[in-house]
Amino acid sequence: MMDREQGLAEIERTRIIAIVRGVAEANIRGVAEALLAGGITVMEVTLNTPGALAMIGTLQREYGDRLFIGAGTVLDEEDAKQAIAAGASFIVTPNTDEAAIRLAAGRGVPVYPGAMTPTEIVKAWKAGASAVKIFPSTGLGLPYIKELQGPLSHIPMVAVGGVSETNIADFLQAGCCAVGIGGSLINLREIAAGNYAFITDKAKKLIAGAAVVAAGAR
Repeated sequence: MMDREQGLAEIERTRIIAIVRGVAEANIRGVAEALLAGGITVMEVTLNTPGALAMIGTLQREYGDRLFIGAGTVLDEEDAKQAIAAGASFIVTPNTDEAAIRLAAGRGVPVYPGAMTPTEIVKAWKAGASAVKIFPSTGLGLPYIKELQGPLSHIPMVAVGGVSETNIADFLQAGCCAVGIGGSLINLREIAAGNYAFITDKAKKLIAGAAVVAAGAR
């Protein structure tokens, strides 16, 4: 199982967190294999996915040395406790719940809480966030993230919502340390049809988009 430093290094390297929501337990290994084949090594399973806790345990046992596996849609302290007990290596929330953030940080588990306003972002950071997830970034988009960089560039930010292979480079260039990508990558219709190659292909395109920014930064 990847330790905290290894896992954080994977996020820094790929700049991508795959958000797995609504995938059936029978398909979770196929999704993990497809992400790995495409070069994405960080994966969160949302707690509102049926069987999420069991899936996190399975993934840790079978892929924990190759994938950094976390829990998403963690709403409160109790969710955080259950996710960590199930084996989640990191925690992602859609909201700014300071008790959940403090619990994870206190246990040495990286936590990426969701926030939208500058007040929430600073509050989440002060509570112990590893980075703050700007959510939903779909509606406010790139201009908003660029604006936030003015006063808050010292806080690492992860954009979630509306990121695709066509704009991933723009989000990273705007100052995001990483992005979270869900439905456009983990396409439930393609998974149900057994087309895991769809995920691998998308993953490769996303990795290539992020690599453009990394090359420009050198």
